[in-house]
Amino acid sequence: MASKMRPKIQIPLIVFLLLPAFRLYSQVQAVAPSAGSSPANHFASPVVDGGGYVYVSAQGPMRADGSSPGTFSAQVRQTLDNIKTIVESAGLTMEHVVYLQVYLEDMARYDEMNKLLAEYVPHPAPARAVLGVARLPLPPIEIDAVAVHDLSDRRAVYPPNYDRGDAASPGILTHDRLFISSMAGNDPASGKVPDDPAGQVDLALDRMQSVLKAAGLDMGNMVFVNPYLTAEMSHRIMNERYARRFEFGNTPARATIEVTSLPGGAHIEYTGVAVRDLSQRKAVRPKNMPPSPTASPCVFAGDTLYCSAKDGFIPGPHGGIYATTTQHQLRQTMRNQLDNLEEAGMSFEEVVATDIYLDNLSEGKVFDEVYEQYFGPVPPARTVLQQIAPAERKADKEDHFPGLEQVSLIAVRKKSGQ
Repeated sequence: MASKMRPKIQIPLIVFLLLPAFRLYSQVQAVAPSAGSSPANHFASPVVDGGGYVYVSAQGPMRADGSSPGTFSAQVRQTLDNIKTIVESAGLTMEHVVYLQVYLEDMARYDEMNKLLAEYVPHPAPARAVLGVARLPLPPIEIDAVAVHDLSDRRAVYPPNYDRGDAASPGILTHDRLFISSMAGNDPASGKVPDDPAGQVDLALDRMQSVLKAAGLDMGNMVFVNPYLTAEMSHRIMNERYARRFEFGNTPARATIEVTSLPGGAHIEYTGVAVRDLSQRKAVRPKNMPPSPTASPCVFAGDTLYCSAKDGFIPGPHGGIYATTTQHQLRQTMRNQLDNLEEAGMSFEEVVATDIYLDNLSEGKVFDEVYEQYFGPVPPARTVLQQIAPAERKADKEDHFPGLEQVSLIAVRKKSGQ
């Protein structure tokens, strides 16, 4: 599971702009490119359309000619322009965007970024999370996005007394899901961070629960959660408090990611996706995975499958990470994700988006040499990140090796006959 490794972050090795729309979409099918078009490279599509949503690969500040602006404000604007261009290439507008994930190498730039972002997003603004990370392929900022086709029920959700001044809505409802902005473990009014780590976790979870309640949902509707935490937050304490909020064995899928910093000096925050109709929610667990108090391997929201972050952990008796290279760990990771997909009656061809967390961004090339073997001519949209400094590459007394990569994914079930 994601919590078993020391998470790191890395971002895509490419920026995708001004490319043809990847459409031919249906409500429940990942989309292949139109005839004659091709992906940006062998490893990622700029945009993949499936299940009524559009998934945009992480974008940075690169212009179409390969250059990048020289100032931070211009870099933010260029990154947002790239997002806007790709969303529009899919036949949508920024009004269709329901969620943005923002990565900054310098969290001190948060206020400046937030002000610029407010100029680009419509009202109501999308849900959002902002993370401070160790290294980006295209510094100092990258952003990925999710957009919805059907605007008929897109609306913001506000808990009582919520400050509406930020460039993000606490939650965005669509026809079938709720996208929740990052809810941090600090007081939303004063910004104060509780001294007790357990209090920080409870506060963040309370805030997430308040968004769900405002949407008429509860924690049982969650299908995927990202706990983001800094080194100051104990994984053990976070897991203990988190497990109390969910039904054992029926928890959301999850990717637990350690980052360098979070907005407002917080040490923990949660963001995620909930399904509105519980009859559309179904947890998936391969037979080699025991029930967990903190994460289901995958959870369906209708025909969309959200899968937890997996690493090279070998399950079963004497389980652990034994491979010593990124390439060999990745092969086990993809085996673990294939177990999930096959249990759901699906395959890698139905994956529409991946999030990749690398221990060292410099190993992107060797990672991709293995990664590209698992997908067809239309690779998923993706984000590649290095969240924190690399781990010490040294086996412990049980011969377990530190995790060097993680992969979470979203897949969309194809319609019968497609």
